Amino acid sequence: MTAHVEHYKRGLACFGQGKHEEAITAFRAALEAKPGWLDALHALATALSKSGDHDGALAMIERVIQLDPEDPFAYTSQSIFFQRKGLVPEAEKAQAKARMASWKQELKKNPNAPPPDTGPMKVVQ
Repeated sequence: MTAHVEHYKRGLACFGQGKHEEAITAFRAALEAKPGWLDALHALATALSKSGDHDGALAMIERVIQLDPEDPFAYTSQSIFFQRKGLVPEAEKAQAKARMASWKQELKKNPNAPPPDTGPMKVVQ
């Protein structure tokens, strides 16, 4: 197993045990071994938020969005981190972006998918 995967798995194990600071250290080590690895960036952002570092989490998830602007999970995470900071309007905007990104992915698979601006899940921008 490669070093970045070992660090990542250790981070996941620590996170699952509620050892967020240890998880953060492990995820950072994974990223040192493999910079820009989206899974590790997501995991680090989540661990930072769980440890109370919402600004750090938002900065990390912004890196994910820069690397993969079509990732609905990144916008969902961003929304959660904004909520945890009490920034509800920003959280709602991020969630709308998540729905739009998800719809775009669905549209690639199913060109006849209905637009997200219909029904109960209407996207408000």
